[in-house]
Amino acid sequence: MNNGVFNKRTILLAGLIMFFVGSAYAEKQQVLPAPNGIEIPIGYKNWRLIGITHRTDNKSLRVILGNSAAIKAVHSGKTNPWPNGVILAKLVWKDRQLDTWPAATVPGDFNHAEFMFKDSKKYPETGGWGYARWKGLDLIPYGKDASFVQECAYCHKAASKTDNAFTIPALLP
Repeated sequence: MNNGVFNKRTILLAGLIMFFVGSAYAEKQQVLPAPNGIEIPIGYKNWRLIGITHRTDNKSLRVILGNSAAIKAVHSGKTNPWPNGVILAKLVWKDRQLDTWPAATVPGDFNHAEFMFKDSKKYPETGGWGYARWKGLDLIPYGKDASFVQECAYCHKAASKTDNAFTIPALLP
C-alpha cells in the first residue's frame, strides 16, 4: 500500500472517529445538572428494567430502570430499605392509543426523566433520597432552585412504608 494513501486514509479515519466521539461528548455535555447539583447519570439508557407503571390520573406510562446496585438489591430482595448507592430512573411518556389496536396503550410524547439517588447520609432531609428531574427530550432541568426536592419528598412520603419509593419490582419468570 502506498504510504501517502495509507496516511490520508488514517488521517481521514482518525478525523471521523474524533468527530463522532466529539459529537457524542458534546451531546452529553448539553444536559445541565438539576438545580440541586445532581447530574444525569451517564449510561442510564443501558440500565436494566425494574418495573413499569401506568398512571391513570395524569395518563402517563413510566418505565423504571435501575443501576447495577438497584438490580442487585432487587435480585437479593433488599428493596425495603433500598441500599445506599442505588439509583432509580423513571422515564415518563404520555399515554397514546395504538392506531392498529386501540385497546393498547403505548408511549406517546416523552414527558420527563426522573432519578432517585439513595444515600442516607447525603440526603437525610429528604428521606435518604436525592431527587432530580429533566423535562422533555431536550432534558431541561426541572425546578427554579434546589428547593424543588421538597416537592418530590412530600409526594414520596405516601410511600414511607416502602422506603419512600413507589417502585415495585416486576417479577420476571
